[in-house]
Amino acid sequence: MKSISVVIPNYNGRELLERNLPFVYLALSTSGVTDYEIIIPDDVSTDTSIEFLQTQYPQILVIPHLVNSGFGGNSNSGIFASSKELVLLLNTDVELTDGYFIPLMQYFDNPDTFGVMSRIIGLNSDEVQDGAKYPDYTFGHIGATLNYRSKTQSTLYTLFLSGANALFDRKKLLELGGFDELYNPYYAEDVDLSLRAWKIGYKCYYDDTAVCRHPVSATIKREKPRKVKIITKRNKMYIHYIHLEMLERVVFLLVMSLKTMLRALMFHSVYVLAYFAFIKTISQCNKSRKRIQELQQIHQSTMTLKDIRTLIQQSIKKSPITKF
Repeated sequence: MKSISVVIPNYNGRELLERNLPFVYLALSTSGVTDYEIIIPDDVSTDTSIEFLQTQYPQILVIPHLVNSGFGGNSNSGIFASSKELVLLLNTDVELTDGYFIPLMQYFDNPDTFGVMSRIIGLNSDEVQDGAKYPDYTFGHIGATLNYRSKTQSTLYTLFLSGANALFDRKKLLELGGFDELYNPYYAEDVDLSLRAWKIGYKCYYDDTAVCRHPVSATIKREKPRKVKIITKRNKMYIHYIHLEMLERVVFLLVMSLKTMLRALMFHSVYVLAYFAFIKTISQCNKSRKRIQELQQIHQSTMTLKDIRTLIQQSIKKSPITKF
């Protein structure tokens, strides 16, 4: 049984930690995991999270931040401090089930496994929130919201691993540098991380037999809707610019520029502000692209989005699937 570092990025999640930490310990013990550590990086919480952890869970490594760094930055603090073979990245609002790790461990017998995620169902119902992520990719467009499940296969490839409950190979995760903090404060950083892993030849899996429970995100719901929309659109622009091939990227930039002009004429400020936030950081996007290219050279990989889509679609060619 491999050792596990459980990394739970926290921001004002004192009540969630109190509720869900016992389930983490129970999942570890019922899975037979004896070598583990729990790390909680805290992103300048204003509640009593740190005091609660220090008094109730002194064995947990708490990493307090002095400045709010967003989901990616906060998660990276825990990832870089981890010391075990595998890293479970877990949201504070996720409830693990008994024996959670048992079906997931087998994937790491494969040397090219980057990580695996489980089925996510509702907190108070068995309605499936997240399954495997379908490669909803066409020329110049990357869709990352379509889930799928198979009626005959419990093991599936997934376009990306959800940041809410992903189990990673720690060495591979560190090789990729963790999350790209360009995407801070939130949204799409898990998509980017997984695409980078695919592009250098690693694989991302979904296992339908492992289950965790999760409510609708409470943290982001507290943010102002307009701010969330701007960040979401900007980060979608990042994903496309960084991961599309040259011709697609040129077409994407032209279309996006035209859209921005039209939206400006219609006084749709959200898209316009997202566009200029993207343009302002385009040099950082280029650095991110270059890092991927360098890793591809090291791994002698030429994987593209089209290749990833083909591989996933071929793997389920004879399997009836449900998309949702």
